Amino acid sequence: MPTIRSVLQRIKDEEIQFLDLKFVDLFGTLQHLVIAADHIDEGDLIRGFSFDGSSVKGFQSINDSDLILRPDPSSVFTDPFFEEPALSFFCDIINPRDNTPYASDPRGIAKKAEQLLRAQGIAETAYFGPEIEFFIFDEVRFDQSTQFGYFYLNSAAAFWSTGREGKNLGNIASRKRAYMTAPPVDQYNNLRSKISQVLKLVGLQPELHHHEVAAAGQSEIGFKFGPLTVQADRAVKYKYVVRNVVDRYDKTVTFMPKPLHQENGSGMHVNMSLMKDGKNLFFEQNRYADLSELAEHFIAGILAHAPALCAICNPTTNSYRRLVPGYEAPMNLVYSQSNRSACIRIPASATSPKAKRIEYRTPDPSSNPYLAFASILLAGIDGIRRKMAPPPPVDEDIYEYVASGRGAGLKSTPASLEDALAALEQDHDFLVQDKVFSTDLLEKWVKIKRKEELEYINLRPHPSEFVLYFNV
Repeated sequence: MPTIRSVLQRIKDEEIQFLDLKFVDLFGTLQHLVIAADHIDEGDLIRGFSFDGSSVKGFQSINDSDLILRPDPSSVFTDPFFEEPALSFFCDIINPRDNTPYASDPRGIAKKAEQLLRAQGIAETAYFGPEIEFFIFDEVRFDQSTQFGYFYLNSAAAFWSTGREGKNLGNIASRKRAYMTAPPVDQYNNLRSKISQVLKLVGLQPELHHHEVAAAGQSEIGFKFGPLTVQADRAVKYKYVVRNVVDRYDKTVTFMPKPLHQENGSGMHVNMSLMKDGKNLFFEQNRYADLSELAEHFIAGILAHAPALCAICNPTTNSYRRLVPGYEAPMNLVYSQSNRSACIRIPASATSPKAKRIEYRTPDPSSNPYLAFASILLAGIDGIRRKMAPPPPVDEDIYEYVASGRGAGLKSTPASLEDALAALEQDHDFLVQDKVFSTDLLEKWVKIKRKEELEYINLRPHPSEFVLYFNV
């Protein structure tokens, strides 16, 4: 594992010019500070580098703004997007007043969740494997002002481009029919392959890529699972690489959950397992789906806290345009062996003891992966501690199950961000009882979401309102 001394040796041997210190704000937006490498010594890397926490969303107030970025040498990688040789790090955020971890540092919260798992003696490692989907577009325009508001998206690969003027070869999938299409209909195969190569260069292990369901460049690149905090680092790195490679191809990308009406949205399905003494604690043969009792408790914890989890794992108003019936949306609070309409799925292909896992399908890529993974783990731990029992699994099409009247008592995800925030206000003890999350952080989260997002949207006329009401 890289150390501060080995990093200093790399700076010398590779003639590194810059150190790029990466971190995310409270809501998951990537930030960075670039340090010239020619005057760096061991003490600098141990102490860290100061920055203005009041200028980072969700961090400090202006009267108490100083924070420190302390690079984690184990996270070092050569940054492929700098013109000059540069090493990038993910950083821990430190409170300079007492040299302790900053309570609102998302990465620090992820680490505390892992520490709790070990301290409770439940498991040694929580393995996470997110499946992060995104859309590639050729052009995007949007604006909102007093007298107008609009967005415009365009893609040569989209179903609406079949009639475009100029040379048109017709290599376009129909609406909602693009899943795993082959080239030339899959126009982004080579671009995803290039992204995969760069992901490998920065330390991820890409395992597959394909076109997703939506016929407008929706894509997924799968990469190997890993421990919770490491995997959250990789999720942030994944988005960084995807954005930069796509930009170099003169295109743009969004991780919005639902950029297009009447097309499937983008999810971030989260695969999980717990390991102890080299054993997968989720596997037990000759039980339902070969799931152990501990795994069922873990599932029950997630289902019990799912409405509150949505405030963190589905944290935007746009998230709830994805969580609607008819688009393979995992909005039903049940689990199933292979049913993709359940919010928790047990992949049928994962039959070996090593591969057994659960897949929480509700989260989306607008979430902060550090906070999303930590909150999911804490919900599962709460289920294990309290020996919660999940509801019976549902192995048939849940939409038909509900339509038949048999699913009258079936619970669903919140219908809106406001509903999810209200659920979090009512149900957050599982997050704060062991001081992984702080009450102050959660109150700040809810306040900012309501003031800067819900109020912003609710006070402005929507273009669809003109369609419906202009001539009333």
